[in-house]
Amino acid sequence: MALDDKVDCGRRRLIVATATVGGVAGLAAAVPFVASMLPSERARSAGAPVEVDISKLAPGQMMTVEWRGKPVWVINRTKEMLDSLKKTDDKVSDPQSGKHMQPEYCKNETRSIKPEILVAVGICTHLGCSPTEKFKTGAESGIEADWPGGFFCPCHGSTFDLAGRVYKGKPAPDNLEIPAHKYLGDTKIVIGIGQDGKEA
Repeated sequence: MALDDKVDCGRRRLIVATATVGGVAGLAAAVPFVASMLPSERARSAGAPVEVDISKLAPGQMMTVEWRGKPVWVINRTKEMLDSLKKTDDKVSDPQSGKHMQPEYCKNETRSIKPEILVAVGICTHLGCSPTEKFKTGAESGIEADWPGGFFCPCHGSTFDLAGRVYKGKPAPDNLEIPAHKYLGDTKIVIGIGQDGKEA
């Protein structure tokens, strides 16, 4: 074997060894970088479906849970509350909920799976404020003398009925959003998964 061949062979080994070490070092540097781009456990859990126990939610009461960083209201509406929806049909801007602010299975008069239980995202569709519940009726509500009960956004004055439908002439352009949800039993709801089993 000629001297030149021995030198070339040595160079080849050196180049291969250097490339291997460089490749391993590059991979070692890339792993933490790629891992840092993956969502954290906290971020994953923030977007996860939420189970809600409504066994202690009495008629006329509301509870708030957090889903994806948003307040979600669960309201157990009384018969009187449900009856008020017929009275507000001509006062709200989207009485049939024609815009897509709810899943198809909630596109009905009560905007719910079960008439008495309303599940709604408690964020005004105007500028993202959180309305307050105004379940007291009439002048006692502090809204107006014929107020049938619902929600009031103090930031810019938008009002919503007990199905989360926005009143006409208010700043909010849409009804409150109804999130994907389904029942796991008579007293348990999961928010973030629709009736078709798909995660929202």
